[in-house]
Amino acid sequence: MNSSLNQLGTPGFGEFVRIPIIFILGFSIICINGTFVFTFFKSSVFYRDPRYILYVHLVINDVLMVGVSVTLYIMSFSLQNVNLCVCCLLLFIASTTHKNTPLNLAGMAVERYIAICKPLHHPQICTVRRTYVLICLIWEAGFIPSLTDLIIARIIRPFSIFDSITYCAPSFLYSSLYHEQKNMAVQCIYMSLVWIIIVFTYCRVLVTARKMSTDKVSAKKAQSTILLHGVQLLLCMLSYTTPVLDIILVLIIPTQKRNIVFCTYLLTNIVPRLLSPLIYGIRDQTFVKHMRKNFLGKILVVKIESYK
Repeated sequence: MNSSLNQLGTPGFGEFVRIPIIFILGFSIICINGTFVFTFFKSSVFYRDPRYILYVHLVINDVLMVGVSVTLYIMSFSLQNVNLCVCCLLLFIASTTHKNTPLNLAGMAVERYIAICKPLHHPQICTVRRTYVLICLIWEAGFIPSLTDLIIARIIRPFSIFDSITYCAPSFLYSSLYHEQKNMAVQCIYMSLVWIIIVFTYCRVLVTARKMSTDKVSAKKAQSTILLHGVQLLLCMLSYTTPVLDIILVLIIPTQKRNIVFCTYLLTNIVPRLLSPLIYGIRDQTFVKHMRKNFLGKILVVKIESYK
């Protein structure tokens, strides 16, 4: 998560405008992503394809992240006293799901690389079982840094604090130098690893596409897909710029702190989560076909029955 959820004092009139905007956008993202999740579970054809399993995991992960993130944002203005155990749980989920997204994108890029560069081995390497194992590893990799934050907080703070009530924000609870150093190291390691994987798989697919004399269409599609993963990764990386943007803009316009925090949170956390699933889901013809079948079919049935 980012540190834009800072303590901003008692909510004023602006918050009664900003909070509904954040809530409506967050709810819209959850509904849009919900249609993709519903389509996946409604159509058994997706169950056997690792690509779609990883995609729907990405969507479900973003639903959790947006839901908790919006909850924390609203709480930062409306609730000044939150039970610390509840706060830690929300921050834990938000931090874990936030780290899961780039790792999932890296996994999707590797799957496309194997499908194009090693097509004969793809059915043996990318099995459904191994896909679920990868998802478990992604959660474990996101889980460990979040758990480390809690352990550091427990070591440097008295145990009695966990029975208290507090302002719920990562910058308030995880404000020590140890947390800052740990977060910097984790972000550098995770993002460097993911970018290396994205660039490597894209270059390999690009080279393979040029060498292939047949099925160049599939290679081009895979190349475009991995490039889109890079765009998605750039979108999710915007959230890492939030603290820096907040500091710079507040120094330039100190009287607009509330508006700056709202705009940076909206542009770097909410909008990317709205665009990310659409970039991949709407582009996939198989997904679009089943969505039309599931939703347009139901609408037509309702209309026909209403005329009876």
